[in-house]
Amino acid sequence: MIIFEHVIQMKDKIIFWLGNDYTHYCLSYAFQKKYECELYGIVEVTERPKIFFQNQKIVNFHKMWFFHDNIKKKSDKPDLEYLAQFENKYKVDLWKLVQNERIFLYYNNFHKFSSEEILGILEDECRFFDRILEEIKPDFFFTKISSLHHQELFYQMCRNSGVKVQVLTYSTLGQHCMIAQEPAKLDLVEDLNNIDSKNRNFDDLQNYLHKFDLLKQLDSKILKPGSGMSSSIKAAIEFFLHSDSRNIKTHYTYYGRTKLKVFFYYLNDYLKTKFRGSFINKNLETRMKHTEPFVYLPLHTEIERSLLIAAPFYTNQIEAIKWIAKSLPIDFKLYVKEHPAQVARAWRSISEYKEIMNIPNVVLLHPKFSNEEIYKNCSLLITIAGTAGFEAACYGKPVITFVDLNYSLLPSVHTLKSLNDLPELIRKSLSQKIEPDSLDKYITLLVKNISKFDYADFMAKLAVEFFYGNNLMDVEIPELKMKTFLEKNYPLLEVLADDHIRKIKLLKEK
Repeated sequence: MIIFEHVIQMKDKIIFWLGNDYTHYCLSYAFQKKYECELYGIVEVTERPKIFFQNQKIVNFHKMWFFHDNIKKKSDKPDLEYLAQFENKYKVDLWKLVQNERIFLYYNNFHKFSSEEILGILEDECRFFDRILEEIKPDFFFTKISSLHHQELFYQMCRNSGVKVQVLTYSTLGQHCMIAQEPAKLDLVEDLNNIDSKNRNFDDLQNYLHKFDLLKQLDSKILKPGSGMSSSIKAAIEFFLHSDSRNIKTHYTYYGRTKLKVFFYYLNDYLKTKFRGSFINKNLETRMKHTEPFVYLPLHTEIERSLLIAAPFYTNQIEAIKWIAKSLPIDFKLYVKEHPAQVARAWRSISEYKEIMNIPNVVLLHPKFSNEEIYKNCSLLITIAGTAGFEAACYGKPVITFVDLNYSLLPSVHTLKSLNDLPELIRKSLSQKIEPDSLDKYITLLVKNISKFDYADFMAKLAVEFFYGNNLMDVEIPELKMKTFLEKNYPLLEVLADDHIRKIKLLKEK
């Protein structure tokens, strides 16, 4: 008797993080048409769009979990023994995550979380995510770059337990996106010496940078369209008449957000923006003194992932300014520029601006100050974790970062390892001569790592179609409206799906 053995090819199990911007739900629609697999979804949305996900038939998910349904208000004490065992199992630092959570500590203006409340929420999250990984044993996890601690927690759990991860984020070059296992690193890494040079000089590289200016694209596609009075008024009417007040009971991110509190908070926010903006226009420098050498530090916006998650030990930017100011050669000044996007957070307090301006060798620049003029005239750029270092490199300037970033591959970029090393590192960087060849090769490598999917443009389409220009996320989603949107934008989504499939093949080969 002949026995035939059949090898059963198991389908990949892929978990999608289905957040409230719907990008990954849209991706799953195109992905299921291109790749045979089992799809799973963790849904993190508010109560009104939840109805769509509960009833949708567009994408065939094997199973979906609703994140906030698994986080309960508890009266019993958190199980610290379980949390300690969890930390060891998944090799994560839980206190580092929750103490940099904007909702818990820094920026929540509606509810004060107690320590036990935070740990209780954290325990529910850990148990929930642990159950998913133990039950499904996924092969891949697809997500956008995390902005809150619980999404970062699940990402780290996947990374540390052997699940291959694909994180979608903006690329350093606009009109593209990055899909990578780690947001700050390239998946395809080569020795720059082994890459053929295109012989571009700094003028060529600057022109290339301007062609794909990410900040300009984000401003034109994301910030300005949502700042109009019409979309804001429509969002306000929708919120006060139809928004679901159950969120304050079911979603800890909404605790305390009654409609009356929200109204007065945003009214106060509007007034603070006007008042602080007036101070900025009257007091921050708008002209450069070209006679003095200076080091440049662009401020990050707050609230921002690049500080809270990517650089968790450097969240106090005023302290960072003081460290740098103390470390400069005596004949240098530190130019600090406010980030123009900080207007979305009602700027910083006037007391913070005054504290910066009172440092003797620091000049505080207006947020509209030309980046190009600064890059051309600075001697060195220092950034905690921003893309400005890459832009400065295109102008032939040395760079110091506080954390490793994808452009840290450049020989002109140095990562600070210890605060005690900062004065010496600054002097070393100031004396460094920069050549365009390495940057030329790095850009060639970067292009190999990015997708042609225009993430900012797609986010703008979602904002216009569903979210009143990103002014309100708690909205009902009619299935027909979503289906029409998906069909209309399928050519874009197919590009994104194909690039995820290519990454699957690449990761399987490793």
